[in-house]
Amino acid sequence: MRVLSVVGARPQFIKAAPVSRALRRSHEEVLVHTGQHYDHAMSGSFFHELEMSNPAVNLEVGSASHAVMTATILRRLEPVLLEHRPDGILLYGDTNSTLAAAVAGIKIVYRDGGRPWLAHVEGGVRAFNRQWPEEHNRVVADHLSDLVLAPTDEAMRNLRREGLAERSAKVGDVMVDSFVWAMDRTAAAALPLAREHPGYVLATLHRGDNVDEPVRLSAWLDAMRTDRRVILPAHPRTAATLARAGLVPPANVSFIDPVGYLTMVALEMSASLIITDSGGVQREAYLAGVPCFTVRDETEWVETLAGGWNRLVGTTPAGLAAALRGHDFAKPTAPRAEVFGDGHAAERIVAELEQLHARSSVAPAGPALAL
Repeated sequence: MRVLSVVGARPQFIKAAPVSRALRRSHEEVLVHTGQHYDHAMSGSFFHELEMSNPAVNLEVGSASHAVMTATILRRLEPVLLEHRPDGILLYGDTNSTLAAAVAGIKIVYRDGGRPWLAHVEGGVRAFNRQWPEEHNRVVADHLSDLVLAPTDEAMRNLRREGLAERSAKVGDVMVDSFVWAMDRTAAAALPLAREHPGYVLATLHRGDNVDEPVRLSAWLDAMRTDRRVILPAHPRTAATLARAGLVPPANVSFIDPVGYLTMVALEMSASLIITDSGGVQREAYLAGVPCFTVRDETEWVETLAGGWNRLVGTTPAGLAAALRGHDFAKPTAPRAEVFGDGHAAERIVAELEQLHARSSVAPAGPALAL
């Protein structure tokens, strides 16, 4: 079985790593990096750290508007599909790379009338906010896919409501696989800055509406004024705004360069609180047993809200500041249910792909045609 896996952003590298390792034990994988994250610190170093093979293809699309990025991936991915003629295409998450790969895959038809099957990892996740580009991407990917691989019971409920239950399977969250794998390797990744400030707060901001405008980014930083050290790994777009506007953060906020996955997990596990606008970091905070403030009005990971482990503080800096003022830095007493799986999602995914391949009528041998 030849599977073409498409990734393009840091969260997808983390999700793909355990699946790639499991898949390559018995099958052939063609790993395609769209280049959506073009900074080496955000991309290239991750493959080595996560013990993944280097991508066979890098589309090098770089940063662009949603429309331009999606169109560029579509245009550059088609000849890759024609060259490698995979049995199936594996999609991850909810980025523009996910959307473009789904559309490109569904448009490829082989001369005998067959086509590669599509499978979507992390399917069924919904925030029910149509303003989010990620919501558009994940919904389209689910509805185009032949197999939707759901991480949680909640995701499966969403898929049933949308009439996709018959081609869906609950496999668990591959983020758990990666987190468990990383926990055994974090000791060497701890930062001196973190050791110097026990009880620190870890913050991540990356969404354009939070970091692209200097006035708004400055307001978020002001909201983080507290008697605790705040460690904030700077996403490239955050760093660009800081440099462009000459912003000076509060004295307690320490910006650091982007960190690798192992260092990020080490920072999460030792933090007293995590502030984020990231879906992945919400789950990692939950897995680490660290309270989380999410600067959103809604979350696609509603499971993290149970027991007070994750709190939605809204989309205004004033909401975050108020939450910090009222926070006693005590951990919730409610137990954390094992809602995201047992760390063996990758093996289940490969088994589901094998079953899909066995019942598929796809015959990729021979030339392919593009519609």
